[in-house]
Amino acid sequence: MPERIQKIIAARGLMSRRAAEILLSEGRVTVNGLAACLGGKADAGSDVIEVDGVPLGGAPSLVYIMLNKPRGVVSTMSDERGRRTVAGLVSDAGVRVLPVGRLDMDSDGLLLMTNDAGLIHKLTHPSYQVEKEYRVSVGLPPGMTLDDAVDALSRPMGVEGRVVEAAAVRNMNSLGPADALSIVIREGRKRQIRQMCEQNGITVKRLTRIREGALTLGALKCGHWRHLTDGEKRGLLG
Repeated sequence: MPERIQKIIAARGLMSRRAAEILLSEGRVTVNGLAACLGGKADAGSDVIEVDGVPLGGAPSLVYIMLNKPRGVVSTMSDERGRRTVAGLVSDAGVRVLPVGRLDMDSDGLLLMTNDAGLIHKLTHPSYQVEKEYRVSVGLPPGMTLDDAVDALSRPMGVEGRVVEAAAVRNMNSLGPADALSIVIREGRKRQIRQMCEQNGITVKRLTRIREGALTLGALKCGHWRHLTDGEKRGLLG
């Protein structure tokens, strides 16, 4: 089935679609021996596509990676401001993988990365309502207790111009720091938890994602990544 050539190249995990478009515009891609043009189409199953004279390989195996993203790293593959990106942390994975959703620069913790476009859609589309759990260390305004904060954050509130459903919030002081909350959300609006806290006068000192769906961060060290186990993949894909 014919597809845009840049889409086929990007799907092989060699580079981004934008980078493939640049190669096409420079005349470095051929289809069946003829120079391909930007916007052209090809059939990956029957056409011979070459980049700089090297035939394009077959579709890569699907890869699923869990990264413990550090703070100060952006959840993108490149950054025009020169900041550290998650791409650099998984550069030794052997295939180009993309982050599933975002984890803002000031937050750390579990970030799933994969080359499975269908899974990325499933986990990021609001209709799928995938649970994400965060451990949040907070600073409270005078007179507010941690239990008061639980009550305040457990109600629906406006985020990005619309009301989000109530979060599941509990006090974690029996399991860790005395200022820690567990906050579970499903919608994942941009900086949702930080906005929820700000509206209630609560300061976020640290925000760590510790679970996404059935996947838990566990003991994975900050800045490190690992492949998902077969059991984790089955649970994720199911």
